[in-house]
Amino acid sequence: MVIDMDINDFRAWHTVVLLLTFIAIVAWAYGRRRKARFDEAANLPFADDDNEAATIADINNNTGDRA
Repeated sequence: MVIDMDINDFRAWHTVVLLLTFIAIVAWAYGRRRKARFDEAANLPFADDDNEAATIADINNNTGDRA
């Protein structure tokens, strides 16, 4: 049995493998088990707003005492 493959056969298999990899990554990213973790990560940039506002207020209050 001789397997006669040329570059086009390789390209076709490579495309199939990449498509399956893409589908696997999308399924992993949108899985229900990770939704809570990704939602929490999506809100991280907004988590420090309260702390930052309090720090800025403290700095402004303390500089007012020096003058």
